[in-house]
Amino acid sequence: MNQTQETIKRFNDARDWSDPGCIKDLLLNMNEEIGEFWNIIKWVDVSTQQKLIQKEHPEVENFIGDMLYLILKISYLCNVDSQKAIDEVMAEYEGRFPVDKTKGNHANLLAGGIDLKLKE
Repeated sequence: MNQTQETIKRFNDARDWSDPGCIKDLLLNMNEEIGEFWNIIKWVDVSTQQKLIQKEHPEVENFIGDMLYLILKISYLCNVDSQKAIDEVMAEYEGRFPVDKTKGNHANLLAGGIDLKLKE
């Protein structure tokens, strides 16, 4: 992951696109990308969503690539080691969402889910 992050940094540095002032714009761009993906699957049931994802697979793949690019660009602009960040989050999630309590459930506490981060 860090190698890809460095490739993205080199790409942006070569174009003078590594301005930390653009972070808010990158976050807005992420929202735009999410909206484009959402437009493919909105207002339909899960089965239809899966069919549409397969039908529009190149577009979905492009969305994933765009999001990874944006996340890794924000990572280097914020001086975040992306591999360390995901490793730490996964370790946190292992504690927050133990398999024996969360398998087949969700994490929305308001809807009866399990999230041990908020345990008393």
